[in-house]
Amino acid sequence: MNAILVVEAEARRRGAYVAALRRGGYEAVEARSGEQALQVLDRRDVDLAVCSAALPGLDGVALARELRGAYSEMPILLTEGENSIDAKREGFQAGCDDYMAAPVDLEELLLRVQALLRRAKRYIEKRIQAGGTVLRYDKLTLERSGAVQVLPQKEFYLLYKLLSHPGVVFTRQQLMDAVWGVDTQSDARTVDVHIVKLRQRLQDSPDVSIATVRGLGYKAVLERKEAG
Repeated sequence: MNAILVVEAEARRRGAYVAALRRGGYEAVEARSGEQALQVLDRRDVDLAVCSAALPGLDGVALARELRGAYSEMPILLTEGENSIDAKREGFQAGCDDYMAAPVDLEELLLRVQALLRRAKRYIEKRIQAGGTVLRYDKLTLERSGAVQVLPQKEFYLLYKLLSHPGVVFTRQQLMDAVWGVDTQSDARTVDVHIVKLRQRLQDSPDVSIATVRGLGYKAVLERKEAG
């Protein structure tokens, strides 16, 4: 079940959103302010945030900017009383993925949430663990021995792709298409540069390594049995 964070100061409106989302089969998590939303996210993962622009203290646009910086892949739907191009521009520039002007139609809200989740592929597994090594997709983090590193986006996606299929050999072109996209202008040798960086990060790892398969490409190797 996908978890949706609803950040809305007005209790009646928040209750209507929460009830609609729960009827739609989602887990709805409530927050009354931007600050409370950040506290919720410190304790648990969510798949999408529905944020009102009109929040006390940290407003919805500022909250969206914070969320986009910390949770790069999480979809954000901003709700706003003003249906103007300037308000929309401010929201999208802050990192929002979609925008609804009030009054919000609850059926449309569900349709937009469904579309955002599908577009962001939030149904995929968001966490990979190999021994003491953990990748968290929503935070772009590599955790080992209690230490947490936030990886550059392309490095993380490359490692995540390899570890999603341990032992499977990927060609440079396959990795380019998966991580950089089929329309990228970058040369496939870009993969080699990122592999070097990832090997440096993993050089003392007892759990994971990246092997070169001569003439073919790369594969992730689990050095010991994956932890359950």
